Amino acid sequence: MEKIIVIDFGSQYTQLIARRIREAGVYSEIVPPWHPVQEFREVKGIILSGSPKSVYEDGAPLPDRKIFELGIPILGICYGLQVIAYFFNGTITRAEKKEYGFKELFISEDKTDLFEGITSGTQVWMSHGDRIEKLPPGFKIIAYTDNSPYAAIYHPSKNIFGVQFHPEVVHTKDGRKILENFIFRICKAPKNWEIKDFTELKIREIQERVGKDKVLLALSGGVDSSVVAKLLEKAIGFNYYPVFIDTGLLKLGEKARVKKYFGNNPNLIIIDAEKEFLEALKGIENPEEKRRIIGHKFIELFEKEAVKLKDEVKYLAQGTLYPDVIESRSVIGPSEVIKSHHNVGGLPEYLPFELLEPLKELFKDEVREMGKILGLPPEITERHPFPGPGMAVRIIGEVTKEKVKLIQKADSIIEEVIKKHGLYNKTWQVFPVLLPVKSVGVKGDRRSYEYTVVIRAVESIDGMTADWFRMPYNVLNEISTKIINELENVNRVVYDITSKPPATIEWE
Repeated sequence: MEKIIVIDFGSQYTQLIARRIREAGVYSEIVPPWHPVQEFREVKGIILSGSPKSVYEDGAPLPDRKIFELGIPILGICYGLQVIAYFFNGTITRAEKKEYGFKELFISEDKTDLFEGITSGTQVWMSHGDRIEKLPPGFKIIAYTDNSPYAAIYHPSKNIFGVQFHPEVVHTKDGRKILENFIFRICKAPKNWEIKDFTELKIREIQERVGKDKVLLALSGGVDSSVVAKLLEKAIGFNYYPVFIDTGLLKLGEKARVKKYFGNNPNLIIIDAEKEFLEALKGIENPEEKRRIIGHKFIELFEKEAVKLKDEVKYLAQGTLYPDVIESRSVIGPSEVIKSHHNVGGLPEYLPFELLEPLKELFKDEVREMGKILGLPPEITERHPFPGPGMAVRIIGEVTKEKVKLIQKADSIIEEVIKKHGLYNKTWQVFPVLLPVKSVGVKGDRRSYEYTVVIRAVESIDGMTADWFRMPYNVLNEISTKIINELENVNRVVYDITSKPPATIEWE
C-alpha cells in the first residue's frame, strides 16, 4: 500500500502526525531513524518528526543520509527541519530566546505548494530551543516569525521542505491544510485509507490464519477487547473463548454489560474474583504496589484458565494498539515512568499460544470507528477511558470493599447526570476520586464526620495533554446533591481544576 512514512526522533507529537495523515485518508506508518532505506517501498513522502534532542549533541538521533537521495518528497518538522539543515551544511545553534507558544507566521511570495491557500499572518504553534543560524546552500526561505527568520524553508530542485513550527497540533490554525498540501500537492499521495476497508481485510486475514482453530481472548468490556471480540465473531463465529475476570474493581454493572453484549457466545467464561483481589490489596496504600498486585493477580487467574484450555486453543488474541507497538521501539526508549501502564493485563509471552493482534496498526480513535462498523453500540464504542487497575487507583490509600462500593456508586451518579445533560461526549473523562480524608459536616441536623469525593473532569484529544472541563454549575450542583444524599458516608464533594500537565488525569 502506498504510504507516507513518519520517521520518529522521539517527539511527543509523532503519533499525532501519523494520525493527521490517516485522517486525511492516506495510510501512514511510523518508523525509527535506523529503519533500513532499502525497505522504503511504496513510500510517497517522508516526514521527519520533532525531538527533545539537539542535532549537534553526541548521540542525537539521525536518519540514514540516503533518504535525501531517494527523490521522495520530505518534510521536516521542528527538529526534523534542523536535521535537514544539518545534513545540507547549514548551522544550528541554541537560540538566545526560546520560542514557545503561539506565533504569527509571515509567508513569503515564493510560498510554494506547501502554503497554498494559507494567508500570511496565520497562527502557528512553536516549541523549540534551537534555531537555524545559517541557511544551508540551495535552500530558500518561504516563511518566518519575529524570532525565527527560517520558520519554513525548501529546496527548489530536491522537493525537500522544513518548518520550525508544529502543523500537526490543533493550536496551528492552518496545520491540517499545510499537511494536506504536502500529502496531496507535493507527494501526490492517493486516498487509500478507510477503516471500513481495513476491517474487511482483518476479517479475511483472521479467517485465513485461524481457520478452524480456536482463540483465547481476555475480555475486559472496554473498547479494545470488545472490538477484538466482535472482529473474531465476524471472522470465525463463536470459535473463540472470551474470558472476563470480574475483579470487583470495575464500573458498576460491568459484568451485566459483558453478559448483555457477549453472553450469546456459549464459550464466554466469567471468573468472579472480587474476594481474591480485595484480599491481595489489604493494607496496601502505595499506588504502584496496588498496580503491581492487581496486574499479577489478573495474570495468575488468566493463566489458570488458559492452562485448562491449552489443548483446545491455538491462538491468544490481544487488543494491542499501534501506540503500544511504537512505544516498544521508541528512538529514545520508553517515556519516563510516571506511573505503570494502565493496561495491567499484559499477558506473559510463555503462554503456549500464537499471538493474534488484529488492532496493532490502529490508533484508539480508529478502533472506536471499527467498533461502530462492526455493530457495537455507542455504550461501548464511545466509552471514556478506564484504568486497567479499575477503581483501586481512584481510591487514594487502602482499598476496602466499603470504599469500592462508595466509588462505584459515585461514578454511576456522575455518568448518569452528565449523560442526561449531554456532556458525556464533550468530555474525555469524568470520574470520582475517593480521598482518605474525612471532614466535619451536618446531615439531618446532626454532626457528621465522613469521606470527601473529588470530581475529576477533563477535555482532551488524545489524553497526552488535557484541560480541566468547565462544568456548568447547575450540573455540578446536581452531581454533588445526589452523591451526598445517596452515599451514606460522604458529606463533601470538591472539583479538581488542574490541567495535564502539571497533573496527570488519574490521581494515582
